Amino acid sequence: MAMYDDLLERLARYDAAGFLPMHMPGHKRTALGGEELPWQLDITEIDGFDNLHEAEGILKDGMELAARLYGSARAFYLVNGSSGGILAAMAAAAPFGSRILMARGCHKSVYHAVELLHLEPFYLTPPVDPSFAVAASMPPEAVESALAQHPDVRLVVLTSPTYEGVISDIAAIAAVCHRRGVPLLVDEAHGAHLYFHPAFSGGAVTAGADLVIQSVHKTLPSLTQTALAHVQGELVDPQRLAHFLAVFQTSSPSYLLMGSIHRCLKLLEHQGQTLFDDYARNLQQLDRRLESLRHLRVLCHGADHCSRHSDFFAFDPGKLFIGTHGTDLTGPQLTALLRQRGIEPEMTAPQGVLAMTSCCDTAETLERLAAVLLEVDDLCHSVDTLGILPTPPLPPVRHTIAQARQLPAVSLPIPEAVGRTMAESLWIYPPGIPLVVPGEVLTGDIVQRLQQVTASGVQLHSDSGLAPQQVLVAETQ
Repeated sequence: MAMYDDLLERLARYDAAGFLPMHMPGHKRTALGGEELPWQLDITEIDGFDNLHEAEGILKDGMELAARLYGSARAFYLVNGSSGGILAAMAAAAPFGSRILMARGCHKSVYHAVELLHLEPFYLTPPVDPSFAVAASMPPEAVESALAQHPDVRLVVLTSPTYEGVISDIAAIAAVCHRRGVPLLVDEAHGAHLYFHPAFSGGAVTAGADLVIQSVHKTLPSLTQTALAHVQGELVDPQRLAHFLAVFQTSSPSYLLMGSIHRCLKLLEHQGQTLFDDYARNLQQLDRRLESLRHLRVLCHGADHCSRHSDFFAFDPGKLFIGTHGTDLTGPQLTALLRQRGIEPEMTAPQGVLAMTSCCDTAETLERLAAVLLEVDDLCHSVDTLGILPTPPLPPVRHTIAQARQLPAVSLPIPEAVGRTMAESLWIYPPGIPLVVPGEVLTGDIVQRLQQVTASGVQLHSDSGLAPQQVLVAETQ
């Protein structure tokens, strides 16, 4: 087994050597800006520390370690999150102006790539789980049908796992794509941890996706902004991906961020088995505690099991989506109760709250969460409510996103904009999935959904910042 030098340790040794820094960054490794940050480890591309975009030394070693741990042909460090990796991967795989097939629930970075590359997307819409109102797994047969309907598609883009933890059958979908010679890109921003224990499965690299983008900072011990891009197979040129990573990433990457990725990978290499054994055991104990909930429900946890969700291929047990449907609480109200008790959740939805766990959670931290959920459960009541809010039909499309961005725009109150062509996106963040995008017609169904979202207390976002009162639309149709 290859042993790699540790980037953070090399930075510390370099600092101790006492070199005079006559180079960037301007803080000159002093603490003039405050004692809280490790200024002494923040350097530029100096001798012995490699260059991310032409890696031949320690950074190359680290990226090779990532490829070996995940089983990809080649891996790349990302220092501006999965978003930069998505942009680069789509540019590498989809020719400018081409047609692609993508899940409607993709992250907004996918839509940004569609805009920048002047792509024409055809949307895939998975079933919606009837009990928790979350997107279910993408059926492989839906991908196969769409590719047959649109034979000139050059790329398929999916998200797995979803924000809530739902995993699709990527192996079957990859096989469908590859029979037609079409590469598959999987946004696995929330699944970098799916490779290190039998309790976690469904990793897209193992399943054969051509391009996989992972945020190591989301579910593994690494600093915010750190991510990985993987490429394998014959359908995407790794050098083309490397080129676009240099286009979309900074030419001055942070060695602290790269050191964080490197340290995380080494931790997985040497202690991953122990960490994930403990993690799986702690989640099992959490499940036993959550079985006592009487009103709140947790997706695929406690008394709810994955087998009850016929449209799920698999589920990430590290995600805890706490549903409030059927109780006298909304998602925002539950979030407020959790915060009052010292729990800060990841995301608030109209009818639920998402809590994220990781291998850094201990039995004690998960017991604290369980105790708070059980306490809140005793405070709420089961009530008869209307069914799960339906997902609005996809709106008509008048222009591509890129075309719509070039149209003169005006702002209108959202109810008055029905029937007009959108000139901006509307979304809830997190997770940053657009509800409507430029070039689409704002329909009455979508406006009703937007009103339901804001009435629940969940914040609506837009490119202009005018939402939820107003929205930008094209001056003319």
